[in-house]
Amino acid sequence: MIGFRTYRSARQLSRLGSLVALISLSPVLVMSATAQPAPPPGVDVVNPSLPTGGAYTIAGGQRLMSEAESAVSAQNYTLAAKKLLDARLLMNQLSNFYQGLSSTFLGIDNQASESARRKALESAQLRDQATYRLALVYRANNQPELAIPLLVEIIRSQSPTRPLGQQSYQQLLELGFVDVAYPRGGATPPPPTNPAPTPPQAAPTAPPAPTPPPASK
Repeated sequence: MIGFRTYRSARQLSRLGSLVALISLSPVLVMSATAQPAPPPGVDVVNPSLPTGGAYTIAGGQRLMSEAESAVSAQNYTLAAKKLLDARLLMNQLSNFYQGLSSTFLGIDNQASESARRKALESAQLRDQATYRLALVYRANNQPELAIPLLVEIIRSQSPTRPLGQQSYQQLLELGFVDVAYPRGGATPPPPTNPAPTPPQAAPTAPPAPTPPPASK
């Protein structure tokens, strides 16, 4: 009987020791699970598959777009879409950051403000170009439901009077989403050479007030 009690006590002590060891390890496990810091509010995490070494730059976005062109040439539309999505996200973030810097330095250091403003516009241009190419990839892959929202977004950013906006509208016309040609006369929109998009978060221009009718005599 004494031997049985001794065996039970030994088993209980063993279980207690295992529990104490597990509790002592729990902070380490928790620290490992929460080692990655959360991103700042309003900042999307760029895909970790982006190439290392200067990826978070305008040149990095251009490199992604070049890689997407190579994937399109190889008819690898899945890879092309992934590269263009990364480029679009990257360029949109950079444009927002540069615009914020431009606003912050306005009236403090106008040279720094103007430099950041130019970079914001350049980033926004590349964002819209990547968005247009992404819409073409979706269309080539028979996914108009993904292409149409992107084309509408480009027209709003570029305005219908600019080359990239007109090309985007032509794509909507060919997809049957709109039924009125623009520009009139059946002219083919010129290729997008130097689009000038509206920077993100820019306030829309208010329409002019209507002219009141002349007073009746």
